[in-house]
Amino acid sequence: MNVEEIKRLIDVVKETGIAELEVREGESLIRIKASNEVAQNSIDSLSKSPHSVEASTPSNVPSSALKIESPMAGTFYRSPAPELPPFVEVGQRVEIGDVLCIVESMKMMNEIKSERIGTIVNAPIQNGQAIESGTPIFYIN
Repeated sequence: MNVEEIKRLIDVVKETGIAELEVREGESLIRIKASNEVAQNSIDSLSKSPHSVEASTPSNVPSSALKIESPMAGTFYRSPAPELPPFVEVGQRVEIGDVLCIVESMKMMNEIKSERIGTIVNAPIQNGQAIESGTPIFYIN
């Protein structure tokens, strides 16, 4: 990653007001953190958004289930394209590394992968819904 790309990423953080951006390219990792004031403004605006979601554990999720949280704010997509079926459904068995969904953040599509072998027991987020970093998107048992 060159200096111009890094400057562009810093501008994106400033313009969008996100708290933190992490970009991995090969073995390189770049993490950009906004000041607390910028981050707090972003969090405040997200919490007021009519499309954002409140995170609460569904009552039908076993206590042994692993909560998969979104690593970033963005738009949640259950499938790779509108005309294609979802990556996973409730009741489906998944392996470590299986793609569960995509979170679009800053016009980049980020695949979210399973961290565990198990069965999807709950998928509380709707396709196309805006989510925050840390929002539970799947529960795997």
